[in-house]
Amino acid sequence: MPRGWIEATLGDILPIQYGKGLVEANRDKNGQVPVYGSSGIVGSHNQAFTSKATLIVGRKGSVGSVYYSPIPCWPIDTTYFVEESNNVDLRFFLYLLSFLQLGRLDKSTAVPGLSRDDYNAVEVTIAPFAEQQRIVAAIEQQFTLLDAGLAALRQAQAKLKHYRASVLKAAVEGKLTEAWRAEHPTTEPASILLENILRERRAKWETDLKAKGKDPEKVKYVEPAKPNMEGLPELPEGWCWATLEQLSDENRAITYGVVKLGEPVIGGVPTLRSSNVRHLRFDLEGLKSISPAIANGYKRTFLQGSEILVTVRGTLGGVAVVPVDFAGFNISREVAMIACVLPALAPCLALFIGSPPIQDWMMRSTKGIAYTGINIETLKEAIIPLPPLAEQEQIVSEVERRLSVITQLEAIVEANLKRAERLRQSILKEAFAGRLVPQDPNDEPASVLLERIHKEREGRKNGNVGNGRYVDVSGEPVKIDVEGARQVELWEGVGVE
Repeated sequence: MPRGWIEATLGDILPIQYGKGLVEANRDKNGQVPVYGSSGIVGSHNQAFTSKATLIVGRKGSVGSVYYSPIPCWPIDTTYFVEESNNVDLRFFLYLLSFLQLGRLDKSTAVPGLSRDDYNAVEVTIAPFAEQQRIVAAIEQQFTLLDAGLAALRQAQAKLKHYRASVLKAAVEGKLTEAWRAEHPTTEPASILLENILRERRAKWETDLKAKGKDPEKVKYVEPAKPNMEGLPELPEGWCWATLEQLSDENRAITYGVVKLGEPVIGGVPTLRSSNVRHLRFDLEGLKSISPAIANGYKRTFLQGSEILVTVRGTLGGVAVVPVDFAGFNISREVAMIACVLPALAPCLALFIGSPPIQDWMMRSTKGIAYTGINIETLKEAIIPLPPLAEQEQIVSEVERRLSVITQLEAIVEANLKRAERLRQSILKEAFAGRLVPQDPNDEPASVLLERIHKEREGRKNGNVGNGRYVDVSGEPVKIDVEGARQVELWEGVGVE
């Protein structure tokens, strides 16, 4: 250990107390006192439960999260807390507990929780009090520089996100291909493309009926609804409006997938959920495979490749085109499948669905209270600009060229954000190994500090409250009014029950 440091447990050096419940209905929202939960500040009140600067530790929910309040506050019952005293520099312990990552102590199976016994048993090395203050100053100096770099990275991240949205907005408005249209004035208009799609849609329907031994002449074909043109903006020359239903295959009508996935099955059917369908990409982390018996109950949503998937429950607005190597996957009820009459339509339509105008429409079209989402009938009515097929190919090419650059830059920013977090942990590691600042042989050893903390604690236990008098650590008598079964008063960090 570094010179003057000691080993101790958290329970010995920094004992914690339970916060006190304060339901939202009983809080004064106009108060100036911060109310802390395990996720940080959750409101305000007109009274404080603590009397000094306070360190708050998440007990339930965000287990092990650590916050520092420089003023008296109210830690609620999902937290533990410690108040500052002459012998405790809370900012030192703020960084120490953050470094320790107390969340790893969670042993619960339902609601995450931090046991006080587990907390108390954690072994730490403690620096002399004067060195603690030098460590805090050094950490904050380095963190200030690091935070400035992080702020710049997040600003760049936000600009890239904005640029990505701008590219998609320009695509769906036809601005990306203005020059291309000027060079190709004789391109077949989208109105003819739509007519061909509708004919092909009906032809597929008839073929499917005949394959089932039915006569198409004896079954009524329901035409897909046309778009309501009221209030729609003007489109570029050669474009037209269409609904998603008009562009989709009648035999594989727009629909969602498996309602109840059941337990995961090794070697089962991979089933995409909303967490797997992101914005114009797939994320297969946490991909769940389900029982073939369950999946076979939803044969229509077995994927073949080139379908468009849209998340309609959970995380809304995710959209991506299914690659051919996903053939045989299924989808959950959180995901809608759009099988286009012409698979060649899928790449451009997916970009348009991912654009700000269509995404905004989806958010406005959600229904439900506890579990919001977009129902399938609403999704069928979605109105989409339809460019000529040749121009769609050009749009996809232009978007992919621009987004590939953005994706590369986003990856660089993300890597640097992760590197910054590792650097933060590295700074803390050096600090609590005694290598961030030099030791001073003139510092009072931490062992003396611990003895003083013990004496202070013992003084609290031996305080005489029966006659309304209490002697604090300075030896001065303090008057206490004791009412009820339990009352706590604090004087310079000294408490009495």
